[in-house]
Amino acid sequence: MHERKLLDKILSRENLNRAYKQVKRKKGEPGIDGMTVSELRSHILKNKQEIITQIEQRKYQPSPVLRVEIPKDNGKGVRLLGVPTVQDRLIQQAISQVLTPIFDKKFSEYSYGFRPKRYAEMAIVQALEYMNDGYDWIVDIDLERFFDTVHHDRLMNLVSRTIDDGDVISLIRKFLVSGVQINGRVEKTSIGTPQGGNLSPLLSNIMLNELDKELESRKLRFVRYADDCIILVKSDMAARRVMRSITKFIEDKLGLIVNTSKSKVTKPYDPTLKFLGFGFFRDYKTKEYKAKPHQSSVNSFKYKLKELTRKNWSVDTKYQVERLNQVIRGWINYFKIGEMKTILKKIEGHIRLRLRMCIWKKWKTAKNRRKNLIKLGMDKFNAYKYSHTSKGAVRIAYSWILTTTITNKRLSQFGLVSCLEHYNKVHI
Repeated sequence: MHERKLLDKILSRENLNRAYKQVKRKKGEPGIDGMTVSELRSHILKNKQEIITQIEQRKYQPSPVLRVEIPKDNGKGVRLLGVPTVQDRLIQQAISQVLTPIFDKKFSEYSYGFRPKRYAEMAIVQALEYMNDGYDWIVDIDLERFFDTVHHDRLMNLVSRTIDDGDVISLIRKFLVSGVQINGRVEKTSIGTPQGGNLSPLLSNIMLNELDKELESRKLRFVRYADDCIILVKSDMAARRVMRSITKFIEDKLGLIVNTSKSKVTKPYDPTLKFLGFGFFRDYKTKEYKAKPHQSSVNSFKYKLKELTRKNWSVDTKYQVERLNQVIRGWINYFKIGEMKTILKKIEGHIRLRLRMCIWKKWKTAKNRRKNLIKLGMDKFNAYKYSHTSKGAVRIAYSWILTTTITNKRLSQFGLVSCLEHYNKVHI
């Protein structure tokens, strides 16, 4: 595609303003220079022309990304992310906004990750459709450390097949090789694209579109979301053949690494199969495959709720309920296509139990407990008696002392979202 003035579109006032708004909306932590998102506007107003001139003259030098460790949702281990400076995030976002519409037209119908108007939910619907059409042998290919192993020359070659503007290509390569700062020491990045950069999702789709094209040329049914991909076939033998040949293609042609210990041929109801946080099961009544949150996703959800209902978290109960509601709504909205009434009923009961426990702990003194129990309708004799109990907060939360005073109705009036009610409202 001959677009000599592509860089002008990227650096246009309108595009940069849109990029700034997006970076501001996403917030995020500072990069290695310590500049926050709130400081970006004044910095850009002061230095905008100098930054633009540097980019136009190919003198702009992106800063190394800051390597940070993000705790996993289940509390076990960490994920490594690269945090660019807010200025670099702005420029990457500006590039992505112009290039995305150009490349998106070339992407597969069965690629759903990091694309306009496409969601994980659509990928799950497509996967279920294939399964229920008889394609219920799954080739689950796990790409090992995808973002860390992308080959720069291969990637830039794919970009240059579509983008015929040397200035833009040069700028993208600079971001790829800008380096990473780990514990104060900068290391070179000769391979990989930092997971966390605004440009990384588009670059990953450009690279993995080659895999999509290969799968389509073989007339295989597949669903891909970023580096998470499953291929669906009709027999065990076909699945094993596909696993061998596609693994060879990924490693030889794309230069990526397939994690053979995590990749597998399996059936949808295999409890170890996890796709975009979902598991699958066969409804014994309808004989159809359906989706549900994977057990590890449920465990992560429970862990988040447990963290928000710690006994020693000394925050206002109103704020605590607001935070719980955010997590509950967000999780259920993501998994709304799945079947989960039974698990939500259990989780809902557990949230109420832990919230009662937290409230009891916040009352602290016997005098305060007595006063609050009376306020909630308990007679004075019992309120005095149970305010001096030596039982622990968990036992009290389970007992009638709190279940008849801090009732489900009262918690609802206080603003606590009902998991089941919210699910029934949004479930497709």
